Amino acid sequence: MPNLELTNPRPDIALLTLTRPEKLNALNHDLVEDLHSALIDIAANNDCRAVVITGAGRGFCSGLDLTESNPDQAGGGTEFPRSGMRWQERIADLTARIHRLRQPVIAAVNGPAYGGGMGIALACDIRVASRTAKFCTQFIKLGLGGCDIGVSYTLPRIVGAGTAFDLILTARAVEAEEALRIGLVSRVVDDATDEALHIAETVCGYGKFGVESTKQVLWANLEASSLEAALHLENRSQILASTGGVMREATEAFRHRQR
Repeated sequence: MPNLELTNPRPDIALLTLTRPEKLNALNHDLVEDLHSALIDIAANNDCRAVVITGAGRGFCSGLDLTESNPDQAGGGTEFPRSGMRWQERIADLTARIHRLRQPVIAAVNGPAYGGGMGIALACDIRVASRTAKFCTQFIKLGLGGCDIGVSYTLPRIVGAGTAFDLILTARAVEAEEALRIGLVSRVVDDATDEALHIAETVCGYGKFGVESTKQVLWANLEASSLEAALHLENRSQILASTGGVMREATEAFRHRQR
């Protein structure tokens, strides 16, 4: 896949690197399809425990590559609405596919994350930024609606509705330190990929079922209808996790350290 590199820094960690640095890793048809293929493979890989997504060069992803036509759009959504919708849905499903992965996904944002690139970062469970990172929804600047590829769902849940309205309607760029202040990212570091891999290694040190159920419960309870519903899901997941033996091993290790 010339537009995408999938490596394994260790057997239980997948590192996805967008490799169109000359275009700031902009999304063209081939890169979109390569991402779908790689994410399908990761979803089926039972050895993979965590995923890191980053970009080659000085950018994470600058959004849709407007300099290239794609075979599914054939002239644009206005003239060919059916094919335009097919292409729109194909790009948007990338964020859904990332969101659906059972493995925690960490975005290592090493530069501009604009448009679709910001959408991909928002679909991840954790976002780590380098000091050169910059975020912008961008869609409204192109004469489109500001809500695209899931940002109207993910962004308000990450930064709150008021801030999300500001960022989406104005399409202003947010640099790393502001992104940290508003909760768009959880860490700002010199090397985002190294930090993301460190987080992935930490996660891989915990029980597999516990990590996967934690991700599922966290996302599910963002939609919980009540505290009681959230507690019910937590309780069920905790009991299921306790049957795997990992809790007994961890408890025994803790007791041994206390002696």
